[in-house]
Amino acid sequence: MDKNSEQEDKWLKVFIQETFAEQKRSRRWGGLFKILTFIYLFVVLILFVGSPFNNGSDKENAAHTAMVSVNGIIAADQDANANFIVTGLRAAFENEFSQAVMLVINSPGGSPVQAGYVYDEIKRLRILYPQKKLYAVIAELGASGGYYIAAAADQIYADKASLVGSIGVTASSFGFVELMEKIGVERRHFTSGEHKAFLDPFSPSKEKEREFWQEVLDVTHQQFIKVVREGRGERISKGENSAELYSGLIWNGEQALQLGLIDGLGSPGFVAREIVKAENIVDYSVKPSAIEAVVNKLGLSIGAGIANQLKTENSDLLLR
Repeated sequence: MDKNSEQEDKWLKVFIQETFAEQKRSRRWGGLFKILTFIYLFVVLILFVGSPFNNGSDKENAAHTAMVSVNGIIAADQDANANFIVTGLRAAFENEFSQAVMLVINSPGGSPVQAGYVYDEIKRLRILYPQKKLYAVIAELGASGGYYIAAAADQIYADKASLVGSIGVTASSFGFVELMEKIGVERRHFTSGEHKAFLDPFSPSKEKEREFWQEVLDVTHQQFIKVVREGRGERISKGENSAELYSGLIWNGEQALQLGLIDGLGSPGFVAREIVKAENIVDYSVKPSAIEAVVNKLGLSIGAGIANQLKTENSDLLLR
């Protein structure tokens, strides 16, 4: 073997050794990064969600005011869905140490169906636990479906600047028929049933269908009015302008008090301390699973699918 061949073999051995060494280093660094990533996510979980070792069970075993929050749009696919709200309410009423239940509402409304589920469950729970009062406390906003739920409470409180009311029903859309004609687009929509596509924004609106849809909204509005009148009873204003209560208008807390839409001015802390006489507040609100909360706060949309797979069984709750 000549010197050139020996030199090539030597360089080849060195290259192979360096390659294996580099792979080992990469594996070591990869393992280290995985460990650091796990530690980072665990710390974030603690900071954003709260320690899993501090669940407030000690407070639940002493006299307290139970709180359930309704935050945001009331809808089946939102955090403020009937499943979550009702489950929290049930747990709050069932705990023998809860002196009263406080429903803290900050919502512009949403689905009348979801709000109706919650309203009906509150009425049922009040019958099952007649000795335990339920107070609704409106924060910034208790409108439409938010007020629908509040009307089921024994009493309603709000801040003087809270917005309360909006007792009405709305449904909106757009019409693009003339625009499509101008740009030369032909709509091809096949249906079985004369009015199957009456809400289609790309089809002409017919007077008969408009009248029908308005009737649906009016009936739903009357259902809303009935709920408010039943819930508020003689406290609701019977004055000359009482019809305005159901017109969809919204008032601040001071005005709402004069109209009988609420019973007093006060915060959740005020209600717990001065009305319930149990200053300690325990939150019974049902929230998304811990992994979902971390994903949402970090904005990791790619983790949404994983979060759905990792939901705890307790998050999959059904109304019964």
